[in-house]
Amino acid sequence: MNAAKTSQDLIALYRRHVEIATRRAASALEKTGFDAVVLHAGRIQHRSPFDDMDWPFVPVPMFTYYTPLRWPDSAVVVTKTGAVLWAVEASGFWERPAAPDWSLIRAGLQTNVVPGLDRVKGSLPQGKIAFIGHERAAAADLGIAADDVNPGPLVEALEDARVEKTPYEIEVMAAASRRAARGHRAAAEAFMANERSELRIHLAYLRASDQDDAETPYKGIVALGEDAAVLHHNIYVDRPRAGSLLIDAGARYNGYASDITRTYVDDRAGDAEAFRALVEGLDRLQQATIEDITIGLNYESLHDGCHLKLGALMAETGLVTCSAEAAAEQGITRAFFPHGLGHSLGVQVHDVSCRKREPKPENPFLRHTAAITAGQVFTIEPGLYFIDALLADLKAKPAGDSVRWSAVETLQPFGGIRIEDNVYVRPEGGTRNLTREAFAAA
Repeated sequence: MNAAKTSQDLIALYRRHVEIATRRAASALEKTGFDAVVLHAGRIQHRSPFDDMDWPFVPVPMFTYYTPLRWPDSAVVVTKTGAVLWAVEASGFWERPAAPDWSLIRAGLQTNVVPGLDRVKGSLPQGKIAFIGHERAAAADLGIAADDVNPGPLVEALEDARVEKTPYEIEVMAAASRRAARGHRAAAEAFMANERSELRIHLAYLRASDQDDAETPYKGIVALGEDAAVLHHNIYVDRPRAGSLLIDAGARYNGYASDITRTYVDDRAGDAEAFRALVEGLDRLQQATIEDITIGLNYESLHDGCHLKLGALMAETGLVTCSAEAAAEQGITRAFFPHGLGHSLGVQVHDVSCRKREPKPENPFLRHTAAITAGQVFTIEPGLYFIDALLADLKAKPAGDSVRWSAVETLQPFGGIRIEDNVYVRPEGGTRNLTREAFAAA
């Protein structure tokens, strides 16, 4: 389904999404002994107890799973037979929340627009009711017992139900990817036109993706040259002589996230040819890793296989003098690629229920350790970085004798490489790469 969805198509998919979500919730309620659950959007929070400035409002993920509405204090009440949205309309004059697409929301949810959450209390069903959200005061206002706020077994069951994405979720994540791809194109064009301000590249990304910082799913990473060696670099500076750009930036659509990274090389920079060979090699490695995805395979096995591929790339490009197997087994590749291969993606950038067990000690930062199942969406984001502290540690070990340090020193000014795609596991087998199709359409 590569063509853009029409409005009516998306409405139909959303209606079906709510039906599936409610059926899954009914099973979770039955399993945990509850008759209903209130999914609360949350309330606006102060940034600090010492002043009156607020954080931008981001609804509780479980609420957004049901509706893209971004109105504070609203709630979705889910029973074993249906779901009702109680949309609390702001009455103050300081701010006005964004107007939602009611044609979409009302197609899937019975909707009541009310002036306050107190209207919900008298309409709650009889029986044992749970509350999921940040605001215990809101639960108390609704008469829900403190012990029934965020009950662990119900939260876990509802999060498990979100692992298999519905067709609606896939299409809105595809739309989020297209939005981000337009921003990535603009950022790359600015860099190739000799822009060397990370801030101005970031602003070019925001403008082309038609969003501001508060709307993005995470603060964008724009790293020029050596800044790419800082995995979450987002303190924007100027790098007049930088020969590379790493940009990790996403977008939202109807509450769902995309998470995309690309690395670009300026061929005018010294030693650009050697760094470009690494970028192109890592891109091939990433695509080969995606081809390895099969239903039933443990994601950590995919991660470990990627380290073998990275060892082969490092041997091929002259960074190491040992075999691919030796580079992986001795921990050499992990000094150059210290983070996990990827993570689940959805309403949350690091989505839930795919790290059910701890990874092996050599993979401490891996966020996905479950078996790959049909309907999952996750990132595949291998990297290769020149991080001073990790390389110094490696150099002091026997394994460091297998590293060609002169080649490393030549490439260190480029900082590092990351290439990240968002991948959907098709129920019939195979994958749909939401990121590559978005770039093709951008």
